[in-house]
Amino acid sequence: MGEQVLRGPVVRIGARPGPGGFTLTGYRGLDARQCTITAYEDGRAEVAPVGGNQVRMAPHANVRWQDLDPISGPEHLSRGCVIHLGPVGRGATIEFVECRRLGVWRKGRLVSEVAGGPPGASEPVPEAYDVRRVSLLRTSVAPLWFMGCSFLIALTTAASLLLVGLAAHLVRPVATIGPTVEGYEMWASVEVSEDDLAQELLEGLEQPYMRFIMEPNIEAAAARERGWEEPEAWDQRFFQHVTASVRRHASSWSFFRRLDAVRVEYAKVVLALRQADLPEVFAGIPYQESRYNASITSEVCAEGWWQFMPEVAYRLEREGLDFRVAGCSFQTDRKISWSPTEKAPPPRVRENGAYMSEGKCVIDACNVDDRKNLSRATAAAIFTLREAWSDPLLRGSGSAVQLTITSHNAGYDDGRFGSKYRKSVNVKPAYERWITKNPGQGLHFTGQNIRCPDLTKRSACGGVYLAETQHYAYTIVAQHFLAVCYYAQNYPEEQAFKPWRFFVSSDGYCDQFDIPTREEVKRKVVK
Repeated sequence: MGEQVLRGPVVRIGARPGPGGFTLTGYRGLDARQCTITAYEDGRAEVAPVGGNQVRMAPHANVRWQDLDPISGPEHLSRGCVIHLGPVGRGATIEFVECRRLGVWRKGRLVSEVAGGPPGASEPVPEAYDVRRVSLLRTSVAPLWFMGCSFLIALTTAASLLLVGLAAHLVRPVATIGPTVEGYEMWASVEVSEDDLAQELLEGLEQPYMRFIMEPNIEAAAARERGWEEPEAWDQRFFQHVTASVRRHASSWSFFRRLDAVRVEYAKVVLALRQADLPEVFAGIPYQESRYNASITSEVCAEGWWQFMPEVAYRLEREGLDFRVAGCSFQTDRKISWSPTEKAPPPRVRENGAYMSEGKCVIDACNVDDRKNLSRATAAAIFTLREAWSDPLLRGSGSAVQLTITSHNAGYDDGRFGSKYRKSVNVKPAYERWITKNPGQGLHFTGQNIRCPDLTKRSACGGVYLAETQHYAYTIVAQHFLAVCYYAQNYPEEQAFKPWRFFVSSDGYCDQFDIPTREEVKRKVVK
C-alpha cells in the first residue's frame, strides 16, 4: 500500500476502523478495529490490540511470525518496528517510521479501546496534547521489549508444542469447503444450519459481502458515516442465508460444471453491468433464472436468459428499446396468434393471463422473441434493474442491492402503469408497507422477510413477499460469490474476470474454498 500518513493522537487500524482510521481492505483475519497506535507529546508512540485481537511486533520483517506471541497490551514503538496484524499466514504487516508534530490537540479524550476497555468508556488526557502523524514504512532498531520476548519465546516453545496435541482434540477442525457430490446446478432455497454459522466461514465471507453488497449499498445511500461498514450492522439473517447457500453450491460438481459451460455468457453480462455502472452481483440473476439457458420457459410464460414476461417487451419497446415479443401462437379451444398489448402482467397471472390455461403456459412459439437474444435481453434487464436501483426510497434503505435483485422476481412497481396492474407483492409497495411498521429498519428488510422455510407454500408466511421471492436474492448473491472464485482462478486473463483475481490470492476470500480447476471439472464430466 506504500507509505501512509495518518493523523493522531489515536489512529485506529483495521478492516473498517471508522473515519480517520487506517483501512486495510482485502486482508483476511482482520477485525474491524484490530489495534490502535497512540502518539504522546514527548515523541513516544505505542501500539495496543483492541480487545483480544492478535498483534505481533518485531525489529524487522525478517522474522518467523509464528515464533512470536501476540502482545496483550500497549507496547512502545521504536523507529522501524514491524507490526503483524491478525493470525500468522493472514492479516497484514506494516512498518512504523516516526511521529511528527502537526499542531496541538486540546481538551480531548482518548477512547478506551487503547486499553481494550468497553466501547464508550474513555480516559482523561492532558489539557494540551500533541497531534501527530503516524506513518508506516521501514525498519531499523529493535525495541527493548523484543529482547525479553526472545528469551521468553525460547522458554515457552516446548510447552507450546505440547499444547498443540491437546488443542487438536479440543478444537473442532473446519472442513475444506469444495465440491464433494454431484449435487444440483442451483439450490432455490436453503435452511441455515449450525455448520453454516461457523465463525471462520462467516468471517471469510465478510470480504465479498462488503465488496459486492455493502459497498454498493453504502454508495447508493450516500451513507459513509452511518457505520454500515461494520458487520454487526448488516442484515445478519440475510447474510447467514447467503453463507448457507454458498456452502450448498460449493459442494456441487454440477454447479461448477455449469459455471464453466456458461463462462462466455456470464462474462458478457458482467461487462455490460460494469459499463452501465450497476452492481456486478446482478450477473447472478440469469444464472438463477435460467442457468444461462435461453430456451427455458417458466410455467407462467417467462422466457429466455433473464426470464422476462411477454408484457415487459411491449413496455420496453415503447420506452425506445430494441426489444420485442410478437406473433406468439398457442392452442386453447382454437389456434390463436397473440402479441402483448399491456405494460405489465395482470395480477394473479396464472388465472388471468391470456396465454395461461389451467395454471400453465400454453405459448408454443413466437415469431419474434428478443428474450432469447442475450445482448438485447441484458440491455432490457439493465433498463428494468435501473428503475429499482434509481428509486430514492430504495437507495436510502441500506439494502438497495437486495431490493433491486428482488425486483426482478417480484416486480418493481407495476401500479405506476395504472391501478389495474397494482400488485402488493411488488418490491416498492411491499417495502413501503413494512418500513411504515418498522421505521429505521430498511437495512434488515430482506432478511426479516425470509419467513417461509421453503418454496412449497404459495403464501408469505407472515412476510410481505411470497415464499419464492423470500429465498430469491440470497441465492443469487451466493452463486455470484462462487462464480467470482471459479472464473478468477480458471480464466484470470479474461477481461471480465481480471478485476477478481485478488479474491483468489492468499488474502482473498476464495482461498478458504477448494475451488476446482476447469481440468478437474472436465475430468468429472468424463467420469
